[in-house]
Amino acid sequence: MTESGTTSGEGTADGAASDGGDGPGRGPGPWSGAWDVLLASAPARRRGRVLQSALREEVRSGRLAPGTRLPSSRELAADLGVSRGLVTDAYEQLTAEGYLRSGRGSGTWVGDAVRAAAPKTRDRAPHPPGARADFVPGTPDLSLFPRAAWGAAHRAVLARLPHRALGYPDPRGLPELRTALAALLARRRGVVADPERLLVCSGVAQAMTLLGLALYGRGVRAVGVEDPGSPENSAVLGSAGLRPVPLPLDSEGLVPGAAARAGVGAVVATPAHQFPSGIAYSAARRTELLDWARSVDGFVLEDDYDGDFRYDRAPVGALQGLDPERVAYMGSVSKSMAPGLRIGWLLAPEELTEELVERKRTMDLGNPVLEQALLADFVRQGGYDRHLRRCRSAYRRRRDTLIAALDEHFPGTEVSGIAAGLHIIAALDERYGPEARFLARAAGAGVALRPLAYHGTARPDDGRVRLVMGYAHQSPAGITRGVGLLARAVGPG
Repeated sequence: MTESGTTSGEGTADGAASDGGDGPGRGPGPWSGAWDVLLASAPARRRGRVLQSALREEVRSGRLAPGTRLPSSRELAADLGVSRGLVTDAYEQLTAEGYLRSGRGSGTWVGDAVRAAAPKTRDRAPHPPGARADFVPGTPDLSLFPRAAWGAAHRAVLARLPHRALGYPDPRGLPELRTALAALLARRRGVVADPERLLVCSGVAQAMTLLGLALYGRGVRAVGVEDPGSPENSAVLGSAGLRPVPLPLDSEGLVPGAAARAGVGAVVATPAHQFPSGIAYSAARRTELLDWARSVDGFVLEDDYDGDFRYDRAPVGALQGLDPERVAYMGSVSKSMAPGLRIGWLLAPEELTEELVERKRTMDLGNPVLEQALLADFVRQGGYDRHLRRCRSAYRRRRDTLIAALDEHFPGTEVSGIAAGLHIIAALDERYGPEARFLARAAGAGVALRPLAYHGTARPDDGRVRLVMGYAHQSPAGITRGVGLLARAVGPG
């Protein structure tokens, strides 16, 4: 028998082949040096685990492909300077886990069940587009986040929280945060806020998902959405099995009778500051919407997405304050502080509360305790109010800067929705059209824009370019520079 055959027989005794080709212990492999270092630096009692971890990583990463034959335990032990038993144990463990396969007389191979992991972890967060100027709406100025105050509150919370508070929380949220939010919302937004009917959520998206699931369970299949409105709302409702039905708007709010004609069981609305048009529903339209909900035993899902930012007029109270049994009120800190906090709230009609609480419990068992306690302290001690005052002052200046820059570079532009919020609607003179060419030129110059048409099907047919322009996340100098860049890129005609 040849030498190769003799070694193969030895490999048979321990379930591993003698001739493994370019396996991990054969010298040329780039991994062998790293293994030597790992094993040499590891305590003797841990070398077996280190070898097993290294082998798993080689298989998971694809550096050891399915079907690769490994060296015999004797050869690998000799190459690495460890005992043969250590290698045999590693082979047996990984064979049991499915990473390797072996058979008497056939050697040890990389198994076929393992698939190489992705070469890198991708970040799918909706980062800014990296444009030279960014007017896409929806983001506050994250540099205004109160890091120092937040950090101090964090240390204080960790010091005072009892150990038991770190267990599974009430699915509605910590009682102290629900109490603080109820007082805040009653004072600032005029809602009827019972802490027992307030649910802390991970933003408005989760609140709307919970409501959508509850409505679907009650037999609702279609929900009205404002047109124009937020495309994200339609996506969230669709994920709950509901069909979003666009409802037209005019200068006072939802067109009279639109919800009744559509035959929907609920309506998502932004009556205090309609997104994106910026209008506030008139008293007559608010009353009509509530009358419709009562007549069909339906609900209004009120998204008070930027209720804290009013500049030139007294705040319009939330619709929920007029009928808390027909309006489910939603809000969050995504615009007032930062969307990355993932903290929001839902004030539920009594009829839906228990079902929503149970759905919330089964969905996530509650929100993180530390962040809830932190926000409760921040609100109670006045930090939230101080932060809002700072932001309002900054955003008002940026809004005024944007309006002045448009007046200078795009004469004849009509702006609306300027009394509140974090964006305006700019209707440019018709000589800057058509809109498709305008947007293409802007993109070519590195200016990120969002047309009003993105938000719905209803649009005037007058040839004007209509933009939803966000300003909160930019400095005044950046706004001025960005509008100038846009003017040079598009030009009239």
